[in-house]
Amino acid sequence: MFLSIERRQQDSQLMVYLSPILAILLTMVAGMLMLLWQGQDPVNSLYTLFILPVSSWYGINDLVMKVAPILLCALGLAICFRASIWNIGAEGQFIMGALAGGYVALTLSEYISALLLPIILLTGAAAGLLWAAISAFLRNRYHVNEILTTIMLNYIAVNLLLYGVHGPLMDPDGFNFPQSTQFSESASLPLLLKGTHLHLGLLFALLAVVAVWVVLSRLFIGFQLRVVGLDRSAAEYAGFSEKRLVTISFLLCGALAGLAGVSEVTGSIGQLVPQVSLGYGYAAIVVAFLGRLHPIGITLASALMALIYTGSEMGQISLGLPLAVGSLFQGMLLLFLLACDFLICYQLRLDKASRYHPSVTLSGIKPAAEN
Repeated sequence: MFLSIERRQQDSQLMVYLSPILAILLTMVAGMLMLLWQGQDPVNSLYTLFILPVSSWYGINDLVMKVAPILLCALGLAICFRASIWNIGAEGQFIMGALAGGYVALTLSEYISALLLPIILLTGAAAGLLWAAISAFLRNRYHVNEILTTIMLNYIAVNLLLYGVHGPLMDPDGFNFPQSTQFSESASLPLLLKGTHLHLGLLFALLAVVAVWVVLSRLFIGFQLRVVGLDRSAAEYAGFSEKRLVTISFLLCGALAGLAGVSEVTGSIGQLVPQVSLGYGYAAIVVAFLGRLHPIGITLASALMALIYTGSEMGQISLGLPLAVGSLFQGMLLLFLLACDFLICYQLRLDKASRYHPSVTLSGIKPAAEN
């Protein structure tokens, strides 16, 4: 018997939805083997990583607050990916939103208070939007690959943040720690529930789910984005402006990522620090594809990714595992998702050996059975 790969006559809709589930299961199996290799009890380790973090109200609270920034970034990326625009820059757009919003919070809090928070939020969203606009301009004007520009802009954003917290934005009374002063109350997001850390940023994320669903599923521009993503020549024939759609996609993604960044510093953190982002912008790429670029699927995938973050912290505390375990699970999840997505268009088939070793009959010579 031989194993062969064949192109499906039609893409499997079952595998479209089954692929993320298979990827999650394979990630769990590979994770157990990895933990066993590290000398850990795999069952107890998986319990610590994925069950223990949500076994208390405090853990659920922490999980939900990690969902919000991942969800906002992933929703923005889904808009770009629908149009086959490979924006890898949500991390940089997130950081620039946090940095610009934090700068406004630190400089204007002494002068205004009533409208300070809306100004901070709008500044953060605008900073992410403008940071994304750089890549959109370079692609539309000079045909520069957006993958390269967005990745390089991520590193520039990180170094701008490091310059700020080590330099002009450093707290003068902070014992030389690279962090800003705490934001004032008027520059901080209000809590949704007393006694928790749930702030208004969570509401922004939930509203964004509805807004992106409407844009992609109910508005004409969502149809245009899908057409451009499936067939650019067909979009051009229909009169859709690719450059316009590229610009809109980048700007919407940048605004959502910038809003996520400024919500993080004015809500959960309360100041500018070097670790504003825990890699949320990069994790959002996995989340967008795991959620099949659909707002509901992205919401569920964001919860899973947030669980990986909280679980890796719990594993470090309880089991002494390195914090990088979370990154390993993210990487394995993406790897298995790509592998399982292969089965959407292709299928595996077992063939008999005779198919590959056919009998050869020479002209003029009869087979032995006929002699």
